[in-house]
Amino acid sequence: MAVSIRMDSNLVAVQRVFTSIRRLGANPQPLLQQIAFYGENSTRERFSTQTDPDGQRWKPSLRALHNGGKTLTKDGHLGDSITSQADSEAAEWGTNRIYAAVHQFGATIATKAGQYLRFAIPGFGWVSKRQVKIEARAFLGLSAEDSSEILDMAADHITQLIRRSAAGGA
Repeated sequence: MAVSIRMDSNLVAVQRVFTSIRRLGANPQPLLQQIAFYGENSTRERFSTQTDPDGQRWKPSLRALHNGGKTLTKDGHLGDSITSQADSEAAEWGTNRIYAAVHQFGATIATKAGQYLRFAIPGFGWVSKRQVKIEARAFLGLSAEDSSEILDMAADHITQLIRRSAAGGA
């Protein structure tokens, strides 16, 4: 069963409004680019605030506790790698760093060939372990504020289309 809605009007301004709304559906890329850029910046901000999308503080890393600085920002490579892109179908943001998933979701890293993993722990020196648990420190995702802001962007975009159409612009 198909459902169809059709609206006709003899008023030129109303016809322009619906033409503009159809254009938005056919080419939402400007709005999607704005959303992608917002998502990229919101994600980068999490590295400053040290919080996940739900507003929960990340568990501080041993390096940050002992040497100062912030968790996940020793050299800044992960936070600096956040990028965004958009086309006419989607807005995307994220990172291409291979280790990003370990930090986003957490992981247990175990030995493969050798008996032990050997690494330095700030304040303790060198240690050997059969496995290490990396805490999840989510940085990707949408907060409630992000979702609200994105909905506001869409509403503003549609409102601007309507205003331009009603005023006679294209």
